[in-house]
Amino acid sequence: MNVAWIYLGLAAVFEVTFAMSMKYSDGFTKPLPTAVTVFAVIGGITFLTLAMKTLPVSVAYPIWTAVGTLGTVALGFAFLGEALSPLKVASAIAIVGGVAGLKISSA
Repeated sequence: MNVAWIYLGLAAVFEVTFAMSMKYSDGFTKPLPTAVTVFAVIGGITFLTLAMKTLPVSVAYPIWTAVGTLGTVALGFAFLGEALSPLKVASAIAIVGGVAGLKISSA
């Protein structure tokens, strides 16, 4: 496996962490979640940048945002009690389809 894909996977984990910790920071009023948010932003951008040394931006960035979006939707449902409507599920599936299409078209 190309190390760029590992970097991209790590970047996506940081992206989900960023979104979730930002919610828990309560408008940056809670120090620990705020610190996690800042750390996650730096980690996400760092690993995305490393991944894009090899991967095309037209693949890496959409995958990063898609995995971040899907992970945040799933964790919002699991931990924050957010609704998971049929339209939200269909939209998530559309995101996966779009990213898959970008990956296939770049091969």
